[in-house]
Amino acid sequence: MMDRPFALVGVVLLVAGCARAVVTAPAPPVAVGWEETGEASWYGHPYHGRRTASGEVYDMAQMTAAHRTLPFGTRILVENRLNGRTAEVRVTDRGPFVGDRILDLSAAGARVLGAIGPGVIPVRLRVIALAGGVSRAAAGGAFTVQVAAFTSEDRAGALRERLEPGWPAARVQRAEVAGRTLWRVRVGPYATREEAERQARRIAGAGYDTLVIGD
Repeated sequence: MMDRPFALVGVVLLVAGCARAVVTAPAPPVAVGWEETGEASWYGHPYHGRRTASGEVYDMAQMTAAHRTLPFGTRILVENRLNGRTAEVRVTDRGPFVGDRILDLSAAGARVLGAIGPGVIPVRLRVIALAGGVSRAAAGGAFTVQVAAFTSEDRAGALRERLEPGWPAARVQRAEVAGRTLWRVRVGPYATREEAERQARRIAGAGYDTLVIGD
């Protein structure tokens, strides 16, 4: 009988030792321009409305993503290597934890990239803004609604023309992002986030994906 407590202590120490063994080292710091290639999947229901690892509530209609190590709030440019489509998303969750996948897109991000049907696509990620970074729009107190970002100026111009009848403030904005030229289609600016979000809902109702810029 006297041997049992010592045996139990040994088991506890063994379990504790195993627990320590699975703790991973902190991820190395990343900078704007950091890239990664691999496969991306996407997630929607039943996760919609649940808390993410960052504490935010997951909204499958927002341009967000889950990554295993990038700091929450990091903004990344994701390129579908099959069709060249790009999307800007913000890291709010952890994952994916399946095979060698490096990113789990929100349903909105997957739709922009053309990943809804395939489910898994080859992608290239590039960090375009670090967590906590303040955009020039935010610094000026203005908010815009981004509808898409293209590597082709012609495609961006065609989308602006389709938007212009309903949103005369639609414009194409050239941007150099981590050494790459992008053509962003944006509507605005608006003085308040509330107005930008109201317009974003209208644009989404017309069948487009939206992202409010300025936070």
